[in-house]
Amino acid sequence: MTNVKERFIKYVKINTESDRNSSSVPSTAVQFDLAHVLESELRELGLQEISLDENCYLMATLPANTDQPVPVIGFIAHLDTSQDMSGEGVNPQIIESFDGGEIVLNAEHNIHMSPSDFPELQKYIGQEIITTDGTTLLGADDKAGVAVIMSAMAYLIEHPEIKHGKVRVGFTPDEEIGRGADKFDVKKFGAAYAYTVDGGEIGELEYETFNAADAIVTISGRNVHPGQAKNKMINSALLAMEFNAMLPVNERPEYTEGREGFIHLLLVEGAVESTRMYYIIRDHERQLVEKRKQIMIDAATLLNRRFGEERVGLEINDQYYNMREKIEPVFEIVETVSEAMKILGIEPKIRPVRGGTDGSRLSFMGLPTPNIFTGGMYGHGKYEVLPTRSLERSVDVVVKIIELVASK
Repeated sequence: MTNVKERFIKYVKINTESDRNSSSVPSTAVQFDLAHVLESELRELGLQEISLDENCYLMATLPANTDQPVPVIGFIAHLDTSQDMSGEGVNPQIIESFDGGEIVLNAEHNIHMSPSDFPELQKYIGQEIITTDGTTLLGADDKAGVAVIMSAMAYLIEHPEIKHGKVRVGFTPDEEIGRGADKFDVKKFGAAYAYTVDGGEIGELEYETFNAADAIVTISGRNVHPGQAKNKMINSALLAMEFNAMLPVNERPEYTEGREGFIHLLLVEGAVESTRMYYIIRDHERQLVEKRKQIMIDAATLLNRRFGEERVGLEINDQYYNMREKIEPVFEIVETVSEAMKILGIEPKIRPVRGGTDGSRLSFMGLPTPNIFTGGMYGHGKYEVLPTRSLERSVDVVVKIIELVASK
């Protein structure tokens, strides 16, 4: 699987940052830049039924090489990267043998990764790891998944002795802003089930995600000259601080883990006259998401009651639901992955995703879609890391899944 690292480095250098403030599909035209590269590579590999639509959904088929009846399965990754940090000018650094010490991402800007802050890295001592240069994210979420799928298809074409059924691959836009499945054509994709390749550390296998909603808080103030402000000025920025202080502190991401949910303030923009805040709400249990929504509604209601008019506007929208209820009835698709990992000497780590994937939405659209690891760690920021061996092993797992499905 030696080409997967080269593919990955090539793909991360193509900026595909999505934009939650855009209403277009895809949210940014740059996502087509990677889609066109992949479309060309798929043709060169010899895949069939290649289609790239006006919404930036790319699909293709690896035809079956056996006459035996085998269910059509799919593999899906997303093209976009998070707008939490820039994806423009990504310059990956290769550490050939990680020694367990502090990693200097950028000496000029004094950006370091301390082993005390990122203790999970100690598992990768002696291995090659790929990091950022400290000025951008890396893009392993999810260009690692893109590279894995492309490399797995290339491997199967190069090794026709591995018998397999029809395999569909799909690459989607805008997963990072919760819209990755919005215009995904499940019927056209034509798979009985699929897997997103969008997970974390080696061995991770996930069929349970958060339930997710987002919330936009818009606060209207009243700006007058500060020298004449008494009993007149309403400072929307201070109201925003007050609103946020009414939310439970211990339910912020930095204080939660495992199955604990949270309310996360992602963005604040504003001044005296107006302020806008963007939140995400997450929990594995839907009723706890509803409880957190109500906390926000109550906070807005209380502030508006004080002023006798609506100064605090609140818009809440569901994004996706926990796919567990759609995966459990077809749990054998999870067991196949677990079996593949065990054959390859990888310990399966079945745990709930503290996030979501396109599979969350797709599972509710009739395409059950668990999630498989890529190896990526600490996504959405300058501390993102990808151990090369984990990336390669993800390719092994995808190939083994396809082989196992055809052998049953």
